[in-house]
Amino acid sequence: MTGYDAHARARWVDEPPKRAGAEAGARGREDFARDRARVLHSYAFRRLADKTQVVVPGEDDFPRTRLTHSLEVAQIGREIADSLGCSADLVDAAGLAHDIGHPPFGHNGEAALDAVSGSCGGFEGNAQTLRVLTRLEAKVLRDGGAAGLNLTRAALDATCKYPWPRREGTAKYGVYAADRAAFDWLRDGAPPGRRCLEAQIMDWADDVAYSVHDVEDGVHAGHIRLADLDADARASLCEVAAAQYSPQAAADLAPVLDELLLLPTLRDLATYDSSYAAQAAAKRATSELTGRFVGAAVTATQEAYGVAPLSRYDADLIVPDRVAAECALLKAVAVLFVMRRPGTPDLQAGQRRLLTELVEALSDGAPHTLDRGLVPAWHAAGSDADRLRVVVDQVAQLTDSSAVLRHARLLRPD
Repeated sequence: MTGYDAHARARWVDEPPKRAGAEAGARGREDFARDRARVLHSYAFRRLADKTQVVVPGEDDFPRTRLTHSLEVAQIGREIADSLGCSADLVDAAGLAHDIGHPPFGHNGEAALDAVSGSCGGFEGNAQTLRVLTRLEAKVLRDGGAAGLNLTRAALDATCKYPWPRREGTAKYGVYAADRAAFDWLRDGAPPGRRCLEAQIMDWADDVAYSVHDVEDGVHAGHIRLADLDADARASLCEVAAAQYSPQAAADLAPVLDELLLLPTLRDLATYDSSYAAQAAAKRATSELTGRFVGAAVTATQEAYGVAPLSRYDADLIVPDRVAAECALLKAVAVLFVMRRPGTPDLQAGQRRLLTELVEALSDGAPHTLDRGLVPAWHAAGSDADRLRVVVDQVAQLTDSSAVLRHARLLRPD
């Protein structure tokens, strides 16, 4: 595929040839298809099946987990890439990998680990994703230690939603100080602070999936009743959207919300009752909203750059302000009626306490309390901060269920 030179396809570590006759099959595989397969078959990706997206896994058999969310992000991103001429496999791989560093209990777990890891540089799910892909996932070895999945430079770059280190005044970042060597390698030649087009596509696909599918989950679970959105609820939605997801003021979002709720696709969900007819309406709604958001971005980008194939730093993805506002409002619906529903603050406080206690217990008993693969990193650590980072790596890779079980085993052995 044009647009991706040898520099984009390079891997950080030279790999030995495949054995046992596998080399014949490898010859016909495109570099970015191999990247996609490596993420899909990784241990870290499978663990996402038991990590919270919005609703805790196990509360119902319907809501998304981090794994199903990632699959949907990959599919949406793939369709945008196809339309714009990017490598669909490359964007697919980034979509699969984008949440691979998330800890147990979703963003709530992320906040808990950040609070206890200040001395080693904090915790951020996107920076942890880079750490998993380039260090913690054991696919290829480098100098006797793991070098992660050894993805191509373009694939690693496509996963970087925030291509900068932690800095004052910015909550999100994409690399810890300890991982700067890998980050500097993958960003070689890239404009400082600018995301490649494939990363922008992945990020918009993430927003679309989050806004549309999490609302569908909330409607199905009975947490969201669109028919009951009175004036106070609508005002609250606009305030949440303005505070967390949109540069527009709440007052400017209010008419956007009113018109959004009048769309036939959302009116069909207003009185959702879990019947087959209602379920069909929900699936139609998710399909139409996804198409609305994807189509608007593709059209706006092609109007700006033309219809020739685009890739890497040829262009920026253009999302119309109106569509971005609609997406932000749907994300606010999930926040207000699912994440902030009665009982959730107490549940989340318990989850943060569990992870905090787990970090302390693992630190007290390390290295014997660590998984075998992390023990060498513990012994090689040169400071308490470095050892804490190893413990945080241990906790971050756990699933929701295994975090609860590990906590019970260490703190309640009887």
